[in-house]
Order: sequence, then C-alpha cells, then structure tokens
Amino acid sequence: MFKFKNIHLDDKSMWPKYPRINLDEPFKDDRGSIQSLVNFPMKNLCIIFSKKGTIRSNHYHKEDWHYMYTISGSYEYYYKPHKSKLKPKMEIFNINEMVFTPPNEDHACYFTEDTTLIVVSRMPRGNQETYEKDVRRINLLDEKGRLIN
Repeated sequence: MFKFKNIHLDDKSMWPKYPRINLDEPFKDDRGSIQSLVNFPMKNLCIIFSKKGTIRSNHYHKEDWHYMYTISGSYEYYYKPHKSKLKPKMEIFNINEMVFTPPNEDHACYFTEDTTLIVVSRMPRGNQETYEKDVRRINLLDEKGRLIN
C-alpha cells in the first residue's frame, strides 16, 4: 500500500509569514460563491467544535503546521516562537477568519463562545498515536484561559 504519510509536501519558504491569513476574494455568480481557504498541499482536513470557556492547544508541533478557519464563534489565539522568552502575542479570531500555525510555535486557544473550526494540517491525523509523536505539551494558558507567567 502507498504510504502517503511519509511524503514531505512543503518547506518553510512556502508558509505564510504572519498568523492571520488574508483570504482570496471569493468567486461569485448567480448561484452563490466559492471561498478558497487553502490552496496548498495538506494531509488532513477536520472540523473541531469547542465549547465556550474551554482551552485547546497549549502545545507546539515539532513538524506539523495547521490552518484554522472559523465557521462559527470566536476565540483568543495566543502564540510565540518555542523557547522564546517573549510574552505570547494574542489575536482574536471571529467568523470567516483564519490563522496559520507553523511548527515550533507555542500556541493556545481560549474559546470565548461555542466555536466551530475547519482545520487543515500538514500531517495526517489517522490516529492519536501519530499525532502525539509530533506534539509537545506546554502551558501558555491556565484552566481559566489566563496567561501563565
């Protein structure tokens, strides 16, 4: 069987330079519109639902990257380069906005309302074991969504 999991799809020079992604203009006609989100090789597309007041991420990836597009809701996105002594930056993401997270970037999300995201990743998410080999847990936010100093 062909092992697509082992194919390297991209390199750092192809990644966005900033976390907030400006989307291309949608194609529109009498039927409606088509909004391109990611025109880039990837291996996983998933939908993540998060309840208001919860935290996700609080980790970094050794090799994986991901785009997160907000279908509904809102969240605070905290990020900084891994091992950096800088205070994490925070941006708020709302409906129809997208963030890119490169490898080796500490990141955490605090969901200010029930939120649904479409997530596109470089690496497959076929099982939790594969995912856990790449992810490293950290603590940017505490259980109440406050920055840990």
